[in-house]
Amino acid sequence: MKKIITLFTICLLFFSCSDNGFKNNNPYIPNYNFSTTLNLAFYQNLTYPGGVIYYSGVDVGPKGVFIINTSGTNYNAFDAACPNQSSTSCTNRLTLDTDKISLKCSCGNEKYNLYTGQSNLQYPLKQYRVEISGDRKYITIYN
Repeated sequence: MKKIITLFTICLLFFSCSDNGFKNNNPYIPNYNFSTTLNLAFYQNLTYPGGVIYYSGVDVGPKGVFIINTSGTNYNAFDAACPNQSSTSCTNRLTLDTDKISLKCSCGNEKYNLYTGQSNLQYPLKQYRVEISGDRKYITIYN
């Protein structure tokens, strides 16, 4: 009986492990990884809470990525492709809305929260993990 309880406890612990709820499944947007230095003047907006930049380049896919400083030491990064449309439909790129707290799809009027990536549509914004290292001098964005 003691062995059964021990085995049950181990199984319970094993199956209760979590991946921090990080769900990033979107059939329209592939995964990208990149690193860069934050010492460039381009990244000045990321030095204060609420600061946001749009970064594009071949290493982050065809639409780029939005990076936001959410609290001074925490950052979010979202793919700039509209998550509920295929990449071949219209320009399929997000832009920062005039309210500065949401992203808007250029093909329609879909809006997504810049801090959470959520909307009322099927897919939220494609979020990337963000790691800051080297005394806040380097940023790595990955999935």
